[in-house]
Amino acid sequence: MTKDTICAISTAPGKGGIAVIRISGNKAFEITDRIFHPFRTNKNIAEQTSHTLLYGELKEENGKLLDEVVIAKFVAPHSFTGEDTIEISCHGSLYIQQRIIELLIRTGCRLARPGEFTRRAFSNGKIDLSQAEAVADLIASTSAATHRLAINQMRGDFSNELAQLRTRLLDFASLIELELDFSEEEVEFADRDQLNGLSREIEQVIRRLSDSFHIGNAIKNGIPTAIIGETNAGKSTLLNRLVHEEKALVSDIHGTTRDVIEDTFNIQGITFRFIDTAGIRDTQDKIESMGIERTYKKLEQADIVLWLIDATGENKHITDVTTRILPRCEEKKLIILLNKLDRLSADEQKEKEEFIHTLLKDRPDTDILFISASENQNIDRLEQLLITAAHLPESGNDIIVTNARHYEALLHALQSITRVQEGLATGVSGDFLAQDIRECLYYIGTIVGEVSTEDILKNIFSKFCIGK
Repeated sequence: MTKDTICAISTAPGKGGIAVIRISGNKAFEITDRIFHPFRTNKNIAEQTSHTLLYGELKEENGKLLDEVVIAKFVAPHSFTGEDTIEISCHGSLYIQQRIIELLIRTGCRLARPGEFTRRAFSNGKIDLSQAEAVADLIASTSAATHRLAINQMRGDFSNELAQLRTRLLDFASLIELELDFSEEEVEFADRDQLNGLSREIEQVIRRLSDSFHIGNAIKNGIPTAIIGETNAGKSTLLNRLVHEEKALVSDIHGTTRDVIEDTFNIQGITFRFIDTAGIRDTQDKIESMGIERTYKKLEQADIVLWLIDATGENKHITDVTTRILPRCEEKKLIILLNKLDRLSADEQKEKEEFIHTLLKDRPDTDILFISASENQNIDRLEQLLITAAHLPESGNDIIVTNARHYEALLHALQSITRVQEGLATGVSGDFLAQDIRECLYYIGTIVGEVSTEDILKNIFSKFCIGK
């Protein structure tokens, strides 16, 4: 089936100004010649220069005009798939798109499976497996941050770093393997001190990459941001303000929010996953108590915590909630929001802020901001605090792991290279060292597709859309 000539609509489903239909395979030019009639030239497709456009008519077998189109020609191996490729730009009518696909199938094409164009690019050595996965991430990107990470991975930054690791490790693996051939002579070809130094360097790189998955996963899926506080502090109103939608039910009745409500929103190119939680208070209501327990669980999962305080409330209540919240926020970015600014005088603001500072004497880095969620006051300043709290890398060239499969492989590689270090420290024989080095190479290889199984490839490419 890999030798079939395949076709599919590559633009998004639906009608539009134009649609693009892609054909790839060794019969792409032959099949196109049967249905395409160019204007102002008698040359067939095969005679045309690569990377050129032709304007003409698409006709059915009986000569009936189907559409006027533009044909783009790409000669192997200089195409996305590495095969002869044709891209037909037609009018975006759903009827026309479907008729062209039907015509191509009758003429000798097969409808492409999901991700089959990208898989052929991988099989033909145009991209490695991590770059192929980056294509899917690029299509799915919803923010400037996710777009940047996908672009960096697709252009090979991640692959190049892994390739350097594999090359250096392969050199030593070869020497260790050579020692095994001369085991009876007890000759050491691989300098153990150099191997120890190399293993430590590789461990640092793998650890840096694996540690980056936390922020990479947050960028990809939205930085988890929990909105917590007492009942009726205005948490649901704040959520609605942040996501610009009436997502949560707002009421003056205490305990309205009894379950977790989540929504994502993009702020200046960064996606945040806002989590509105049940208000924290003492209650005998079983359902509300379950909601409060979920609040604590979501608090543990959050990277950023927005602690919303009713600034018109009594200080005693704030102190009570502090004892419950602060111990759970030690490793998190905490932003304290004093809500209902519109109801406070200047003196009341000053008194409340001084009181909050006394509670946070051990957390001087905590941001404190007065807002009014209902009146939309200082919400823009809150958004700036969130951008700062996200702590995204300043350089667009930083390599950040966003793929769970890559992360798992890196953890296995880290375990293997750690065993190499332990083996060198205890003086284990070369055959054990060789086994651990081979494992490390194997797991690094699975990321870029140097080592892969049909099941892994099917799982990856089945998630692509048809036409890509």
